Amino acid sequence: MRGRERAGLRAEAHHLGPTVHIGQQGLTPSIISSLDDALRTRELVKVRLGSKDDSKPKDVANSLALATNAAVVQVIGRTATLFRENPDLTRKRGDLPPWRK
Repeated sequence: MRGRERAGLRAEAHHLGPTVHIGQQGLTPSIISSLDDALRTRELVKVRLGSKDDSKPKDVANSLALATNAAVVQVIGRTATLFRENPDLTRKRGDLPPWRK
């Protein structure tokens, strides 16, 4: 992903709220599957990382990205933004992107 594309996605993600929350259990298969579902339907997803975890937020975001085949757009504090394009979504010219719907 190029810098200009990443900057555009960061701007789009600014107004989004976290869709997936990682709690005390950490990265479980159910968290990864719910993140995968969210990426399939929305493409651009914010993830709120749990505060109990001792690992660094960038490491957790990178492991989530590897598990779901997504790209890390940004990590700010304990919130990560991930993007994965879904070629199966039907797109018409002039439609809003799926994360705005």
